[in-house]
Amino acid sequence: APPARAAQLAPRAAAEDAGAVVEAEAMEKMEKTLAKVNANLETIRTGRANAAVLDRVNVDYYGTPTPLKTIAGITTPDAQTIVVQPYDLSALADIERGIMESDVGITPSNDGKLIRLNVPPLTQERRKELAKQVSKLGEEGKVAVRNVRRDCMKAIGKLDISEDAQKGLEADVQKLTDDSVKEIDGLVKKKEQEITQV
Repeated sequence: APPARAAQLAPRAAAEDAGAVVEAEAMEKMEKTLAKVNANLETIRTGRANAAVLDRVNVDYYGTPTPLKTIAGITTPDAQTIVVQPYDLSALADIERGIMESDVGITPSNDGKLIRLNVPPLTQERRKELAKQVSKLGEEGKVAVRNVRRDCMKAIGKLDISEDAQKGLEADVQKLTDDSVKEIDGLVKKKEQEITQV
């Protein structure tokens, strides 16, 4: 009877391996979500010049929406100035228009060769707006993490594994979710502190 028992256990072992795969996929997706939230938070200005605030700016370059950072060099020579130097001078007006149409909230000045953005100190009202934006980005990240969790729980439910193994996997995925949500909260809190510092 041992070979028959082994035949019964083989599918269950394969299913438990599949459970490990589901858990690994969940971890990978949650890490990608965290990276995306962090990248989005970097694009919100804090009162100090930071080239990353222009990362989400797209420019209509020869009729194609193109990320600004691919058609211009962006530097911060001092704490209050961002300088945008186009690789192609004919794109200068398009870059200026792209910055003005974006949600950056800084008016560009064009001297014919490059564009300067003087980062004004944030007003209290603008700080509150930015804090709300940060909170919204954090909430979107948490929703994405919870969606990953929901999909994993469904996948775990479909596996042919013992109830104990299923509960163990579900607990592991829940812990991943809790840790990811906590990390997003930490990123949001840090960014809100940067914004509210005068």
